[in-house]
Amino acid sequence: MILVTGITGQLGADVVKELERRGENFIGTTRKELDLSNPEEVKNFIIEKKPDAVIHCAAYTAVDKAESEAELALTVNGLSTRKIAEACREIGAKMLYISTDYVFGGDGETPYEISDEKAPQNIYGKSKLLGEDSVIALLRNYFIVRISWVFGAGGKNFVKTMLNFDKRRKKISVVDDQIGSPTYTADLAPLLVDMINSDKYGIYHATNEGFCSWAELAEEIFKQAGREITVEKIPTSDYPTPAKRPFNSRLSKKSLDEAGFNRLPSWQDAVTRFLTEIGGIKNAGNKK
Repeated sequence: MILVTGITGQLGADVVKELERRGENFIGTTRKELDLSNPEEVKNFIIEKKPDAVIHCAAYTAVDKAESEAELALTVNGLSTRKIAEACREIGAKMLYISTDYVFGGDGETPYEISDEKAPQNIYGKSKLLGEDSVIALLRNYFIVRISWVFGAGGKNFVKTMLNFDKRRKKISVVDDQIGSPTYTADLAPLLVDMINSDKYGIYHATNEGFCSWAELAEEIFKQAGREITVEKIPTSDYPTPAKRPFNSRLSKKSLDEAGFNRLPSWQDAVTRFLTEIGGIKNAGNKK
């Protein structure tokens, strides 16, 4: 039996859909059943349920808010992840932990390899790295999957934000010097289920193929949605945020290739299918 945390989130919801599609035996948890701000209860819950594997999707993801709620972010993403790993070790369960490109420093232009130096620049990144470190220290049968720029039907994300702008607006300013890859949760979920059903343990990077800036992503969204909005490309310095964002979020997929896992489709194709999924696409023929 597989236990999935955070099933009301974007990724958790799609993981559940994929498990249902395959007829897998699983249980899903929300904050009501599994409160990650209470690490000991989290550990006891996992031990009581005795799953064969845990796909840990739940997390504190409010990147800017984490700067003023550091203790909560570190507890949820760091300490509770440690307690889940402790429980998995005790009951002999596999664990798959979702991490982030934010564990890296975010400099340069070269895609990060899985073993590159970690240098998180904000509290969120530090909290997720704490989770990674605990999983690595406590378990042998683990998967760590780093993702970035997540979007899915089940929550708030950049794509939905762009679509929800006032239709009367003709211009929007978007940062153009942060480069990375979007990750469509409906594409990622099947890969995660493939992993948890395998013994190809280790650290992976999994995003949709190709790189873009936030501004280029916005342009593609508007193009495919048939919205005539001009994207003004601005530097990060013109859009200050409480948490420092990485300029380089590029992630190398070499580890996926070496393990024989399939890479995800292109990010442009993912945007097309996502817009279709949520009913936000008008010009389907515009996909690249």
